[in-house]
Amino acid sequence: MILEIVKYGTPVLRAKGKTVTEINDTIRTLAENMIETMRAANGVGLAAQQVGEALQLAVIEVPEMDERPSTMSLNGKLCDLNKWMPMVLINPQLEPGKEREAGIEGCLSFPDITADISRATSVIAKAQLLDGTRIEFEATGLFARALQHEADHLNGILFIDRMNSATKVSLAGKLKRMQKGR
Repeated sequence: MILEIVKYGTPVLRAKGKTVTEINDTIRTLAENMIETMRAANGVGLAAQQVGEALQLAVIEVPEMDERPSTMSLNGKLCDLNKWMPMVLINPQLEPGKEREAGIEGCLSFPDITADISRATSVIAKAQLLDGTRIEFEATGLFARALQHEADHLNGILFIDRMNSATKVSLAGKLKRMQKGR
């Protein structure tokens, strides 16, 4: 079922998600609906807050792209990223690498707004999967960027919080209108 994606100005977007303590049918259904919603909106990630649920749950589906390639390594070995997509992450924790780069980002909760955001080029992620398995992996490229973006959502941090001040100033009117629901 396609869920409504909440827009900037909705309080749940600023809420830190509660830890998921049990993977039950409610969580599984929410994750399935979030994947369907993300795909319908042509997104690469979606956090539970974006569908009105303050939980530590995110879904990611990074397509194969030449211009923004991604990798995933398990136990130091590259693996086929496509076999892991879509990925449901429960209670994720990230350790960003030291190297950073700016890259264009958008957000399904901020229609028609994009900006260059500085993020780590790689991350080590620890999370639980929908089947209960605990996983630790390294991600690079768009996958690393998407993980950081969604982890921010799970902690009530929005990509506008990561924009430089000049970008924020240039988008101030648009953001104000969006926040008021116009």
